[in-house]
Amino acid sequence: MNLSQNVALVVLRIVLGLIFTVHGLDKFAGGIGNTAGFFESIGILGGLAYVVATIELVGGLLMIVGLGTRIVSFLFIIVMLGAIFTVKLTTGFIGGYELDLALLGMSVAVLIGGGGTISADYKFFSKQS
Repeated sequence: MNLSQNVALVVLRIVLGLIFTVHGLDKFAGGIGNTAGFFESIGILGGLAYVVATIELVGGLLMIVGLGTRIVSFLFIIVMLGAIFTVKLTTGFIGGYELDLALLGMSVAVLIGGGGTISADYKFFSKQS
């Protein structure tokens, strides 16, 4: 992988991680009980709000530094598919699931590409010397 591809992965990881971190932080700061209540109002187990918020917050931070990028990407994909199919699909594309679809696509790209050579994954787990 060349330098420009690695820099592209860093940009992708930072933007993806920042968006998820802020959304996870917002769920906790806004009262995770409110998010749990919303989940229950749409027929989802309220306890999943804690799981989703944790994946977003912790996963977002891990994505920024590039640690566990493929695992975190997979978790982001599950969260985005859940959001699209339980809430956003009925609201339509514009102003509805367009951001979720973009985040889904970004997550798939990182799942495929990994963290790249400018990542904690590479630093700690690469067999390169």
